[in-house]
Amino acid sequence: MRGAAARVVVVCGPSGAGKSRLCERLTQRHGWPIVRLDDFYLDGDDPRLPIGQLGIPDWDDPASWDLVGAVAVLAELVHTGSARLPVYDISASRRVGEHELQARPTDYVLAEGIFAAEAIAVLRQEGLLADAWCVCRDPRLTFWLRLARDLREHRKPPLTLWRRGLLLKRQEPEVIARQRRLGATPLTPRRAESRAEALARR
Repeated sequence: MRGAAARVVVVCGPSGAGKSRLCERLTQRHGWPIVRLDDFYLDGDDPRLPIGQLGIPDWDDPASWDLVGAVAVLAELVHTGSARLPVYDISASRRVGEHELQARPTDYVLAEGIFAAEAIAVLRQEGLLADAWCVCRDPRLTFWLRLARDLREHRKPPLTLWRRGLLLKRQEPEVIARQRRLGATPLTPRRAESRAEALARR
């Protein structure tokens, strides 16, 4: 039997691996709330932002993300059933608002984002962690799906997206290995769904 607070499911993995769609399917099926951890990015003019190989802020470096704030919101949502979350506009590289999210006492909370694995140790220490998945699949498929998504959403200029996509493809094995070391289990989206069904039956 899981503890009353052990309800956060970390859903990490490389950019474009299918994390968001997986979480949306689980929400449609079970009503579980999603905390989009990418909304905890630092603003684009924040002096703490690391600069990457392309000479622009390295949005794939965990230092570009607010771990403390993300964990605090997850804890508040689990313990009180409600929390206010930031809304981040990737194309503008800044927070543009807030929204309220609620969770029922029986819900699992899906904590989804490319840096979600960074929160695993703290969530486990706080007794909040139910499970942690690193969603991954063939890097070639991930590359094209990520590029199509980023172009569709106008996340950055097309040339930047292409160059960044090639860099992410090369880095993907390292990303998966790191998230595995942090405590996430590598799973395809289909296998992650099966794992979610097992959680729902507990």
